[in-house]
Amino acid sequence: MPRPRSVVPTGDTDPFRPSRARPVRVRSRHLPADAHFEPHRHAWAQLAYCATGILQVGAADPDSATGETTYIVPPSRAVWIAPRALHSVHVLEDAQFRTLYLDASVAPPDWQGCRVVVVSPLLRELIPALDAPNLPRAREDLLAALALDELRGAATQALGVPLPPAHGGDKRLRALCEAVLRSPAEKATLAQWAADVGASERTMARLFREQLGTSYQQWRQQAVLAHALPLLARGVPVSQVAAASGYASESAFTAMFKAAMGQPPSRLHGRAG
Repeated sequence: MPRPRSVVPTGDTDPFRPSRARPVRVRSRHLPADAHFEPHRHAWAQLAYCATGILQVGAADPDSATGETTYIVPPSRAVWIAPRALHSVHVLEDAQFRTLYLDASVAPPDWQGCRVVVVSPLLRELIPALDAPNLPRAREDLLAALALDELRGAATQALGVPLPPAHGGDKRLRALCEAVLRSPAEKATLAQWAADVGASERTMARLFREQLGTSYQQWRQQAVLAHALPLLARGVPVSQVAAASGYASESAFTAMFKAAMGQPPSRLHGRAG
């Protein structure tokens, strides 16, 4: 098996670094499947977006007690990464990766952590427009202002799979989460998973609330979506994705997916790029 291709982050020396004078910069590049950026951080905010393909973004919120949250990013979504948040990027399917760098001075004041943003049709068009060659500065300023306004009003979604810290978190909770992620089709109840790690259902339910800020059922749904999105993008039939995600019927899986993503799984089918 070929080793993943590591892309070295440029950090604070990045030539696309934003500033107060030029608060929004766009960096575009094609990244092959399995390319990845090692964990790094920088002083500015970032919107990780791909026009085509699928990304996996791991980010540690500066203000969160959890370890790291994993986000799966299809073309209709993007991940907002707060300034100085430690994050990594792994390319699951060949991607046209378009990164928006935003100076901390223009970051929405209440967006302290990381979140999934719904990319509107207007924002989707503004991003490549900002990346046009020989863009006049006056036009860049207008496009940047419009992109910021669109971003501030963008809908957000509770998509992401948080994990407790590898060090300092409850080892039983970490083991349970990792077991579910390894076997997303397993239909075991929380009580059964808890027994496997030597704890009671009540204890594990409490740990999910205290350490991850969610219920087990809500957390498992995020894990299922993270598993399903890349399969759908590769063109795997929805019925097979449903079965691989532990759903007895395609209709039940479709209902869950549509409620979480705002569109049926068939919309993302075969859209890896």
